[in-house]
Amino acid sequence: MRLLILGTGGMAKYHAQHFAAMPDVTVVGGVDVNPERLAAFTLEHKIERGFSSLEAALDWGQFDAVANVTPDSIHHATSIAALRAGKHVFCEKPLSTDAVKAFEMVDAAEHSGLVNMVNLTYRNVAQLQMAREIVTSGQIGAVKHVEASYLQSWLSSKAWGDWRTDSSSLWRLSKKHSNGVLGDIGIHIVDFASFGSGLDVEHVFARLKTFDKAPNNRIGEYDLDANDSFNMSVDFSNGALGVIHATRWASGHLNELRLRVYGERGGVEVQHRHNWSALRVSLGADIETGEWKEIEAPKVPTNYERFAKAVATGVNLQPDFRHAARLQKLLDLAMVSDTEHKDLSTNDGNR
Repeated sequence: MRLLILGTGGMAKYHAQHFAAMPDVTVVGGVDVNPERLAAFTLEHKIERGFSSLEAALDWGQFDAVANVTPDSIHHATSIAALRAGKHVFCEKPLSTDAVKAFEMVDAAEHSGLVNMVNLTYRNVAQLQMAREIVTSGQIGAVKHVEASYLQSWLSSKAWGDWRTDSSSLWRLSKKHSNGVLGDIGIHIVDFASFGSGLDVEHVFARLKTFDKAPNNRIGEYDLDANDSFNMSVDFSNGALGVIHATRWASGHLNELRLRVYGERGGVEVQHRHNWSALRVSLGADIETGEWKEIEAPKVPTNYERFAKAVATGVNLQPDFRHAARLQKLLDLAMVSDTEHKDLSTNDGNR
């Protein structure tokens, strides 16, 4: 596979590193509107060609697929353009900024017949994959309750850098540029919960919260008005209840996802941090004593590897555009739920 990396900002280096490590993949070009950033990126990753626009790259055309690592608001137009040019697309999350645009991308992808996948990175966690196998194989019985959280501390800690003095991350705190914690990391924890439990969310009641962070909640050009924390009360497709929440004010937690799935015959718990992961289970007689055992999980293919495999075989794999669009629909409903203070169904409409 000959790959073009579209956008050369922070996440692009991970795409370049992962794809370059595969023997059957060659990164042949990079695209960025910032010439200095593009030049530095292509030099660092030994990429032969650089383009100032996707249009210029498509005019050249000597590649099979695009890794779309542009800002969220640009995913829609660029992914559709690549698909219409006959290129497979591996898009960063979220698929788009709202569900309407996301489903337009689904239509373009499915009409094209090309491989379309989304980089929901925590699918790479082996412990999550094994937890799903345990749950969906029936080992814990019918699922009754699910808890999931995504905890970050970069608003209360300088471990990520100081957002008060470094403007590079302020876009995440502004509605003009971001849907806040809900849009940025909410999509990850909702997928973590749904994938790990093997269940879809069918109803959501959500609360979003934006805390005061600066005088007049503004720093430079940025209004700090995007949500910092959210919680959701959800119903899953089998009738199970769930609680999903995330925040950037979780002091002491640099970047941590947790999932707990409880059934009538047992439970599983996944904890994932930036530097380690753990899977614990309580099954069979252990539920009578409250004993939990940690189990090892074998390594799993990454999203990058599975995208390369999908292009090579012509068989699309998950998570695809449709799955990501459904997640975006849920996030959109969460924002409406917060505004209208009511429970909403994900089954409303035709999508």
